[in-house]
Amino acid sequence: MYLNERKINSLFLYWLIISLFLVFFIIIVGGLTRLTNSGLSITQWELLRGILPPLNDKTWNIYFYQYMQIPQYKLLNFDMTIDEFKVIFYWEYFHRLIARFIGLFFFIPLVYFYFTKKIKKKYINICLLIFFLILLQGIIGWYMVESGLVNVITVSHYRLSIHLSVAFLIISALFWLIKDINSKGEKLFFKISNNNLPFQFLILLIFVQIIMGAFVSGLDAGKIYQTWPMMNGDYFPNDLLLKNVNGLLNFDNHSLVQFYHRNLAYLITLYTLFLVMFIYIKKLSNLYSSLNILLLFLILQIVIGIFTLISGLNIYLASLHQITSVLLVFSALNLYYLRAN
Repeated sequence: MYLNERKINSLFLYWLIISLFLVFFIIIVGGLTRLTNSGLSITQWELLRGILPPLNDKTWNIYFYQYMQIPQYKLLNFDMTIDEFKVIFYWEYFHRLIARFIGLFFFIPLVYFYFTKKIKKKYINICLLIFFLILLQGIIGWYMVESGLVNVITVSHYRLSIHLSVAFLIISALFWLIKDINSKGEKLFFKISNNNLPFQFLILLIFVQIIMGAFVSGLDAGKIYQTWPMMNGDYFPNDLLLKNVNGLLNFDNHSLVQFYHRNLAYLITLYTLFLVMFIYIKKLSNLYSSLNILLLFLILQIVIGIFTLISGLNIYLASLHQITSVLLVFSALNLYYLRAN
């Protein structure tokens, strides 16, 4: 059936919006997979063979036996039954299944839009970049899982942070592209100007905080110092013995990573207050509503983060903390887009 250019553009926009929600969904599922310690339950990549789950006892026993060979089972889950294994298996299985679906859902329409030549080349090029990041994300996902199969009981927090960062790059690119198409503004994210820099810096701070949050998650650094505002009565962790300045860059240290995560939240709050003053002094009234949304999600993120910590890492609060981080990124991108030139 022949579609005119207007309908193709509408389909293109709807496809991007659905893609955005799918990426948002997999970030949530990925977070829960991590929080339930399910990420190492499937010890093979199985790009094609792993599409179907085990369908009989024999196959279940094979998967369970493979899991029994890794340190996480031997040192942590040695008393796990096969029924308990099935629970963590399905978390990782559905995580991978959704990832496969996103790859196909993005690739097939992209081929169609590419060859119809009805979509602006700039937008197609951005979509090609997003698809490359989706493919890269799959490789990084396995690279991350592989780090937890030998000698350790969890994945590398560095590789986890890369995996999460790429997910946020994908969803941010989708959000910016959708915003650009809706507004017909054709604004460049990386354009350097006096108008853009204050808002770009806020987004940079939030992304650094997301990386630090991945470090906290990967190291289980939230399981210590579960008090606020002080860390067991002290501002600086009392178990740290820093012999030199290089010790401040030890991102393998649980206490230091949590300290940085807390203080980056304070820094982002202070910087956002600076932006509030800047916007009101400059009387940028078109930004007021978006600024209020940003402040709302920032306050929510901090409050949820505090309650997640003092609750002893309640899984629902921890998941909500990650969800709010995505909404915070959206609100910061939206504010920047309205100001960008």
